[in-house]
Amino acid sequence: MVVSACGQRERGRAVRRRLIVPDPGRLRLRTSLRAVLGVGLAVAASALTGAGLLSVVLGGVAALLALFTVTDTTVRRQAVTTALLPLVGLPVLVLAALLHDHGPVRDGVFLLIVFLGVYARRWGPRGNALGIFAFMMFFVAQFLQPVPAQVPALVLSVLAALAASSAVRFGVWCVERRTPPPAAPAPLGGRGLRRPTTRQAFQATAACAFALAAGQALSHERWYWAVGAAWWIFVNTASRGETLVRGFRRVLGTVVGITAGLLVALPVDGAPAPTGVIVAVCVFGIFYTAAVSYSWMMFFVTVLVGLLYGLFGVLHAGLLTLRLEETAVGALGAALAVALILPITTHATTHAWIQRSLVCLRHCTADAARRLAGDATADPAPRVAELEVLLGRVRTALAPLVHPLSPLRARKARARQVIALLDDCAREVRGLAAVAADPDASHDARLAAACRRVETAVQRLVREGAADTAPQVAAVEVPERHPGAERALAHLHRIEAALHHLAAPLHSAPRAPLGTA
Repeated sequence: MVVSACGQRERGRAVRRRLIVPDPGRLRLRTSLRAVLGVGLAVAASALTGAGLLSVVLGGVAALLALFTVTDTTVRRQAVTTALLPLVGLPVLVLAALLHDHGPVRDGVFLLIVFLGVYARRWGPRGNALGIFAFMMFFVAQFLQPVPAQVPALVLSVLAALAASSAVRFGVWCVERRTPPPAAPAPLGGRGLRRPTTRQAFQATAACAFALAAGQALSHERWYWAVGAAWWIFVNTASRGETLVRGFRRVLGTVVGITAGLLVALPVDGAPAPTGVIVAVCVFGIFYTAAVSYSWMMFFVTVLVGLLYGLFGVLHAGLLTLRLEETAVGALGAALAVALILPITTHATTHAWIQRSLVCLRHCTADAARRLAGDATADPAPRVAELEVLLGRVRTALAPLVHPLSPLRARKARARQVIALLDDCAREVRGLAAVAADPDASHDARLAAACRRVETAVQRLVREGAADTAPQVAAVEVPERHPGAERALAHLHRIEAALHHLAAPLHSAPRAPLGTA
């Protein structure tokens, strides 16, 4: 009983850590609230077009996608990408409506859009956003099943919704103007079929083809949910293990969301007022949890879908069960694709992301030390933000190894130690950057020596990264020791210690017990 109670408390703490994570500047909170406002205004604008429920739902989805997928690093680039969305998505929407009754041709065009949508990710955040928007316009057309006569009204609804959501994002509440988002890390290298976007384009197309065929065997009306599940599993994944874990989390989130749908969406039964309130909660939940928990995001997506079915008057328990079956089919298609088609191992991916994180850490410490030495042009803050993003990619890459269902105990222990030590480094470098920002902080020769030791430790871990030199810090002797210098030295020493402990898990055989490393 005591062991069971301890295990339950530990699981409870794990759930809280997953949801209650640092939110610097309350950026996630602000963007989530802005999403609710933007989608709400977009729905109102679509309703004013007088085109009925189909246009309202399509407008809300278009606004949600625009606010969710456009992640360029500057406001100007975000505005340009948003303006390009209808140029890519509306022709796809029209094509989907025209091909709805031509099954084989429709399916072939859908798979072509899948391939092109994933392939477009090689052009960075803009290509990713445009690819997702094009795919979702074809997908939503299968959900709404518009006839060609309704297309003009749907086009007008999308344009009105994008205009409304853009007015909120770039006018009323431009969060990014005050707090620019950190730049997304460049994708891992590779040429030809080893290039991530090319490889994933083939994998996603194969997965969606399997999902399409199996999904249609389950249901001739709701088959598209299997294709959608397979598609979204490939978003923001880079290895076989990441894709498998994402598929598991999608199914888990769908199961929990369906349970909530039975308790919430079925009793509401499409009533406008309560449906609107719960939809707003789901939109907030999607944006707030997307960066920290894919399962929770899918929970809110599933509840939202149930509410939309309720608005159309077709919601019942059997429909929610079918959605779970289609999601499982899509996850199976993704698993087969990454296992059989141009697979990339989890080890290769994690190794590359860890090395990039360590090199970034070295630059963070060097910039902070230069700032403390009196160089006003040195600013560690951008490097610290870059490190946070890179460590997010490390955690994603290592997720398959630390998953509770992973049977690889040695690799799980190794992965957990790597994550913990890198988190220690990130915490210390944030503290170092805070000290460097203090105009009263001073410096002494020990800072230069400590920074050089950190650089040497990183080079020893990265090995082939030694040629990537960080800025050197000049040693300056001062007669007195300033408290700022003492705090900076403490952070540097703890970083050096964490890097020393990283040598064991990084430089030993992946499957060797940690104690023998």
